[in-house]
This record gives sequence, structure tokens and C-alpha cells, in this order.
Amino acid sequence: MKSILLLCLSFSLFTCQGFSQKKESKTATTYKVSKTEAEWKAELTDLQYKVLRQEGTERAFSSPLDKNYEAGTYVCAACDTPLFKSENKFDSGTGWPSFDRFIEGSVLASPGGSAMYGIEEHCATCGGHLGHVFIDGPRKTTGKRHCINGVALKFIPESN
Repeated sequence: MKSILLLCLSFSLFTCQGFSQKKESKTATTYKVSKTEAEWKAELTDLQYKVLRQEGTERAFSSPLDKNYEAGTYVCAACDTPLFKSENKFDSGTGWPSFDRFIEGSVLASPGGSAMYGIEEHCATCGGHLGHVFIDGPRKTTGKRHCINGVALKFIPESN
């Protein structure tokens, strides 16, 4: 029993941030699209605001984009920046849309993170929180899994 308790305690020490480890603020970065929180609240749904502006997470398997297999581009729901191409989407089984790569220059990764919780990813244009990147993606491509909240995305179908 003691060994299990010790194992849990040591695991939590390595995966959780302490009070002295302050998260770097997004406000330190200047984005091309910048709005007040009141403007964001007026433009986004409550869930989009929670995810994109407050770094929340939508419930797994709740986004119709998770099972979307049409050709097209996934753009930021807040500013319409193209983020991911459908050809880079794969079914990770996690319940969130997953991609093995993003469109160059469209996504910024936050410093820190962990193997368990991934590294936070934000839209490079507006700073909106998209999701997390993990290193358990397809080995034949990048090995990365960009696990993205569907509510942070809009899908633009490819025109025929």
C-alpha cells in the first residue's frame, strides 16, 4: 500500500506544475488579430469562448468535425486563419479532430507541457487556444498528434 501511495505521489510531482511555476501569459505576444475580451465574448459562442480564450476543452466525441472526412481546410473559428488540411487529418480514436501536421506558420506551441498533457497550441494570428500536440501520432509521417478542439475550428470544403 505504501509503495502505491509513494508511486502516485512521485508521479504527481513530475506531471503537475507547482504554485511557483507560473504559466507564461498569452498577453505577452502581440497577434495580428487582437480584440478585447468583450469583443471576443460577443463574437464567439460560450463554448468557443471557453476553449479559444480561456484554454478550456470541449467534451470528447462532441464535435462533428471529429468524424468529418471531406476534402477541405480547417480554419480558426475566431479569425478564419487556415490551420490544417484535410489530407493531414487522421482518426486517433481520442474523440477530437487530430492532425499529423499544421499549415506552416499558422500554429504556435506554448513552452512547457508534458508527455501526459501535451504542449498547448494556439492560432498564430489571434492567439486562440486550439488544443495540444502529443508525440504519439502516425509514425509513417510526423509522429505527432495535434489533438484539436472541434469548436476551435471551422471546416471549409474544397470547391470542386
